[in-house]
This record gives sequence, C-alpha cells and structure tokens, in this order.
Amino acid sequence: MKDLAIRLGINAAALWVAAAVVSGITLNTTGPEDDGWGDKLLVLLLVAAIFGVVNAVVKPIATIVGLPFILVTLGLFIFVINALMLLLTSAISDALDVPFHVDGFGAALLGALVVTLVSWPLSLVSKVVD
Repeated sequence: MKDLAIRLGINAAALWVAAAVVSGITLNTTGPEDDGWGDKLLVLLLVAAIFGVVNAVVKPIATIVGLPFILVTLGLFIFVINALMLLLTSAISDALDVPFHVDGFGAALLGALVVTLVSWPLSLVSKVVD
C-alpha cells in the first residue's frame, strides 16, 4: 500500500511539472468552487491514478505490439508509446469530467519526456529512502 501511495505521488508530481512546463497540457481547476491547492491536489491525484491504471493495463500491451519499432529505433519509440498513454489519460479524464487535457500529439510527446525526466529521479530517490 505504501509503494502504491509513493508511486501515485511521483506520478502526480511529474504530471504537475508537465502541466506547468508544456503549454499544450492543461490542468484547469479554476472555477467558482475552486478552493486553491486542495482542489489542485485532488485533481492531480485523480489524474495520477488514471495515468497509473493506463500505464499498468494498456502500456504493456502497446509495448509488446510496438516491440519491433522499439528495437529498430533503439528504444526511442518508447517515448511515442508514453505520449499515447498521456493522450489516453487525457481522453479518459475528459470522459470523467476531470479538468486535465493534452492538446495534441506534440504536446503529449513533450509531456511524456517531462514526465519521464521528473519521475525517473524521484523513483530512484524513493528506492534509496525505502
């Protein structure tokens, strides 16, 4: 349970940085009922949970199907798969009326790179601390 909470926090932090840095990724919690950081944190945790489920269920299948492309591109195709997972997270968030949106594939690709660059060191630190 602790590992799941840590993973959820890492995903939330990475998605927050991606939304802050990439102009095509929006995390919109400003509205009449906006309570500040509480709403943003709740939305981030919800989006991180959706992202985690997508990565746990869909990404292994996409990775197996894309294995020839991964081998030919020496692993760079993984970024395309990660971008598609971010777009799928956006679509699911839109369907669930969660205020998280990725504008297109370019934003998703850049966002996937940011999410990877943020979550990788945080994962390493969490393993060292544990």
